[in-house]
Amino acid sequence: MTVTPPTAPAATPPAARVLVVDDDPTVAEVVTDYLLRAGYAVDRAADGRAALDRVAVGRPDLVVLDLMLPELDGLEVCRRLRAEPAGPAVVMLTAKGEESERILGLELGADDYVTKPFSPRELVLRIQAVLRRQTAPAAVADAAAPLTAGDLRLDPQARRAFRGERELSLTVREFDLLSFFVKNPGTAFGRDELMRRVWGWDFGDLSTVTVHVRRLREKVEDDPAAPVLISTVWGVGYRFDPAGPVAGASGPVAGAGGASA
Repeated sequence: MTVTPPTAPAATPPAARVLVVDDDPTVAEVVTDYLLRAGYAVDRAADGRAALDRVAVGRPDLVVLDLMLPELDGLEVCRRLRAEPAGPAVVMLTAKGEESERILGLELGADDYVTKPFSPRELVLRIQAVLRRQTAPAAVADAAAPLTAGDLRLDPQARRAFRGERELSLTVREFDLLSFFVKNPGTAFGRDELMRRVWGWDFGDLSTVTVHVRRLREKVEDDPAAPVLISTVWGVGYRFDPAGPVAGASGPVAGAGGASA
């Protein structure tokens, strides 16, 4: 009689690692509890310097980062994390009145933010969305052909982008946004539609899109103050024109889905 050896169980993928950085022990404890229940491996730090030490040792996939921290504030921590080529994703926690800091955090490369007071469940959903955007595109891109538009070249599988011979340093969300524009040239999209179709979000502050368009222009335009590749379309939003400017593109936009930069 032939005995068939038992099939080895499929390996369970390791839990994503999340570092919670907040000097308020109550907030840190509540966030940690929700993340543990969602299946994440969680570490904690109470100040900016400790956060950087934890990142260096633990290599988390994502950092939940409060802006108001002792030692080093959250903006400086975010800046240092983004200086690393393979740094973790960042979701910021900001107070309601810190709009300028929030925008600066996004400009420094934060992937998302949640405003205090916040729902821990919403924070977990935001974290899931950011981590999904980091991993899912790479899997989908396995069979994707390189994308070209003028002197722009994108390799979706390697998630690398070039303008001419120069490689562009893009965050996860900037790469996704540029890929979407290159795949859809000549079509104007509102900010709400870009949030939904590029990042899969049905909620969120539309200024997030404005900030990422501005950052993307700084990296792909010859003159970001007078963009010709990513145009602002009056009353609508943004349009990608690889051949140059098109009639109808202009300055600031009014309207719910329109762009303001």
